[in-house]
Formats: sequence, C-alpha cells, structure tokens
Amino acid sequence: MKDKIIIGKSLEIKPQKFDNKEIKGVEKRVLIGKNLGAPNFVMRLFTVAPGGHSPKHSHDWEHEVYILSGTATVVTPDGDRIAETGSFVYVPGNVVHQFRNDSKEALKFICVIPEYAEE
Repeated sequence: MKDKIIIGKSLEIKPQKFDNKEIKGVEKRVLIGKNLGAPNFVMRLFTVAPGGHSPKHSHDWEHEVYILSGTATVVTPDGDRIAETGSFVYVPGNVVHQFRNDSKEALKFICVIPEYAEE
C-alpha cells in the first residue's frame, strides 16, 4: 500500500480486549501500523471503561497520547496528573506510567509509538 493514501474508520477495526490483574476494562484498536504498511509509527485507539486502567509499567520507547474524550488520571513518578479531553501527554522512554479512568464515562485516547515497539 506504499504511495497510497488510506482512509479508514476506527470502529470497523476489531478491538483487542484486556481484562486481567494488570489491565482492566481496556480495548485497543491498531488504526495505523504494520497492518497498513506504515514503516515508522503505530497509531492506536484505546478505550478504557470507567474504573479501568492500563498496566503500570515502563519501556524503552517514548509515546505520545491525545485524549479524545473523558478524563485520564495519569500515574507518574511525580504523582497523579489529570488529562482531560483535548489534552496531550508525552511519556518519555523508561518512565513508569499508567492511564486510569476514575470517571463515570468512557476514556478514549490515541497513542502513537515507534513501529518497532508494537507487538
């Protein structure tokens, strides 16, 4: 699909669902990545149910997050921070972080990572 513009709809992509000890109430859709032949970055859409959370973790790569709707509690080494609709979050590599939804509405955010980091 090189040299071709691709337009898609996020809700047409089947989500991966996570609900276990480390991850609660999370859906992930890979919008752009190896699936479309993107050579450098992966764009993912996460939906976190009320009371849900991503794992508390760190990794070598940075990632960029944009909050589409809802409110995220971003757990950082310096304490919890709030990111509301329209906020962006930069997470440097090797920094422990977690995204929690402490609200009563779904949290949706775009997360961009390097291509080599997607499993």
